[in-house]
Amino acid sequence: MKLGVYNAILHDRPLPEALKVIAGLGLSGIEINTGGFLPAVHVPTFDDILVSDAARDDYLGIFEGTGVSIAGLNCNGNPLHPKPEIGEKHAEDVRRSIRLAERLGQNRVVTMSGLPGGEPGATVTNWIVNAWNSAALDVLDYQWDIAAKFWRETDRFAADHGVKVALELHPQNIVFNTADVYRLVELTGATHVGVELDASHLFWQQMDPVAVVRELGPLVFHAAAKDVRVNTENARLYGVLDNRFRRLSPEENRTNLGGDEWANEWPKDSAWDFVALGRGHDTAYWAEFLRALYEVEPDMMVNIEHEDVSLGRIEGLEVAAGVLLEAARSIGVLAQA
Repeated sequence: MKLGVYNAILHDRPLPEALKVIAGLGLSGIEINTGGFLPAVHVPTFDDILVSDAARDDYLGIFEGTGVSIAGLNCNGNPLHPKPEIGEKHAEDVRRSIRLAERLGQNRVVTMSGLPGGEPGATVTNWIVNAWNSAALDVLDYQWDIAAKFWRETDRFAADHGVKVALELHPQNIVFNTADVYRLVELTGATHVGVELDASHLFWQQMDPVAVVRELGPLVFHAAAKDVRVNTENARLYGVLDNRFRRLSPEENRTNLGGDEWANEWPKDSAWDFVALGRGHDTAYWAEFLRALYEVEPDMMVNIEHEDVSLGRIEGLEVAAGVLLEAARSIGVLAQA
């Protein structure tokens, strides 16, 4: 089992320095962002690698002797967004990432299933949270038709390139739980589209990531190690669908999500927060998580994603790596260089 880091948190430094940080944590993998919501900061020669063996070899040479190797590519975004400047761009990022993975000798690309608008001509996405009325089911039928067509074609494209696409079960996407995974596979006949098991988004939905891994079995292709803490007192008042986000102004530091869409500020006194491993669930839980993943695939790649805003970039990685490595050792699975 390869334990590593998703590199977005290390975009503030060049790739060689990011590799030194990861090696210093005792980890052996780096999952590299290649588009979607975030730019491919650590693949500056992306276009060249797609066509040039020399450029590819130069890039792979950066990893030699570092003790850290590539552990999948990541292009999380919304390939089904109704605005072409977002949806079509993110869809192309998925295809480009698949091609890049093949060129780099990788066989995993992480992304999201995406979310369309609710009807023809829509310009904004529409996430149906609770389809209690018939109109909501009409929206879902429309969205699933769009999703099935895209993922059927993408599955064939991925198969042609010897790559498997792992979808993060992320709310505000059409696929965010086990039933959705089964529905997508049934509608598409997919053989090369499955799941990236990011435990964090399952926790706040009151799902059990270990149970989900064991339910989906071989449909789990890849994994992310990220924790969630439910803030009980706030959750009692606001629920886990707490929507008290604040729009950030152009003068503030904000993250572009494509086109004219931006990430908002997290609610104050939130119902739940992303936290470093161990701050929401203890080491024993993460050991069971790794055990379940190991039962599915002994060579599973599990990468830390750091989004705990109470900890600095390196501090958060150190906390998470300590818990993840302890969990791995407790079940006899050591990170492999």
